[in-house]
Amino acid sequence: MENAIRNVVIVGGGTAGWMSATYLKAAFGDRVSVTLVESDRVSTIGVGEATFSTIRHFFDYLDLPEEKWMPHCSASYKLAIRFENWRKPGHHFYHPFERLRVVDGFHLAEWWLQLGEDTAAFDRACFLTPWLCEAKRSPRNLDGSLFVAGLDGPLGRSTLAEQRAQFPYAYHFDADLLAKFLARFGIERGVRHVVDDVIAVGQDERGWITHVRTKGHGDLTGDLFIDCTGFRGLLINQTLGEPFRSFQNVLPNNRAVSLRVPRDIERVGIAPYTTATAMEAGWIWTIPLYGRIGTGYVYSDEFCTPEEAEQTLRKFAAPGQDDLEANHIRMRIGRNERSWVANCVAIGLSSAFVEPLESTGIFFIQHGIEELVKHFPDATWNPVLVDSYNRRVARVVDGVKEFLILHYRAAARDDTLYWKETKTREIPESLAERLALASTMLPDENNIYPYYHGFEPYSWVTMVLGLGGVRTKARPALASMDPSAARRQFAVLRREADLLTASLPSCYEYLATLN
Repeated sequence: MENAIRNVVIVGGGTAGWMSATYLKAAFGDRVSVTLVESDRVSTIGVGEATFSTIRHFFDYLDLPEEKWMPHCSASYKLAIRFENWRKPGHHFYHPFERLRVVDGFHLAEWWLQLGEDTAAFDRACFLTPWLCEAKRSPRNLDGSLFVAGLDGPLGRSTLAEQRAQFPYAYHFDADLLAKFLARFGIERGVRHVVDDVIAVGQDERGWITHVRTKGHGDLTGDLFIDCTGFRGLLINQTLGEPFRSFQNVLPNNRAVSLRVPRDIERVGIAPYTTATAMEAGWIWTIPLYGRIGTGYVYSDEFCTPEEAEQTLRKFAAPGQDDLEANHIRMRIGRNERSWVANCVAIGLSSAFVEPLESTGIFFIQHGIEELVKHFPDATWNPVLVDSYNRRVARVVDGVKEFLILHYRAAARDDTLYWKETKTREIPESLAERLALASTMLPDENNIYPYYHGFEPYSWVTMVLGLGGVRTKARPALASMDPSAARRQFAVLRREADLLTASLPSCYEYLATLN
């Protein structure tokens, strides 16, 4: 044990800092000291976050059931992302947390392409979730039971790598409130919390970090330092000089403006999905929380000014509510060459960020901290562990980047200069090959991005079919097969959808009981 890393210092709070602090405490208990230093003068980016369904592994690892944390964070359920106007104005489809059912070796989306005469849109023909979304249904009955009973139950101390089945929902929550909740939770469990300004960073002769100097608490020394300072990258970029690899050549959206809009949820209900609405120079997110919505316009300043973006957002999301304060955000899109350099690991925005189109921000934090626990060093600082960590983090980010580029290249919309350029902008060679293949057959496990990146083949299939810009067709084999079983499965799915929308409570009803 004399080689053990005893002392971790986290610089920066917010969602990334407090998720890291509480997870490390849950993993190592009192064997590792965790100090988090944050300034009360630095505001966080958090404006209302949407997540992946895998976030439940994080909360279960901390032994936090929904009823313990959701009411403190204005939290609600997320069953899918609804994409509006990406194919053409007035069109929408859902990207759900739901795998495709398989009949005779081919999933339902393949059969939907083959049968052709089915008039239902592909998402409503092939998935249950869109029906629940349209009816604003809760994924849980009033007694707390999940509508897919076999997937319920605590996961214990499990990680992303152990997600075997697709859990049917994720969460929306107020990121500021979650950070405050986790701060209380972490401090009760032994995280040392220092509220102060970091004014200098000390380094030894190798360039490794020895301490951070604070204005009021002096030097905070540590063995391992975690950079959660957001886009500033105070430790990883400013101190250690790690280069940042920009994705702006392929993902040009670099700004956002957001609003917090009050909502009478008792009257209008709560939609159990995130909405991404395509606009003239980007897209608007709508995240329904318990009591308000978080909304924001993500755009490229090549095509839109901040003033125009704010005006567009206010007209779209909050007409007549000019007193609502707008938050303008400059986004750093891309990733560090390495997220772990010397004795410093960057987690969250200081490590990597892509635009929030598929709610990957919290997922990157969770993945980064889980991998850090798996690669946690001792005093020998084995470079094999460091290299493995950097490789895994980089692959996840690069895979998400490729998946997001697909959204723009495969979107049929081309009615403005912004949308026209999405069809001519450079894309990674690997994605170009995948898109060429998609015109002959739908994506499967052998022709999507090959490393773990949080998205399964059904997600790639959903975007190709929903966005409408890639003309694809059924595999020839299906023309020679009996479609009877597939027709029966489509009918079964529709009956299940009717039954569930009739029996499940509304999302508002269930959350009102939880709150």
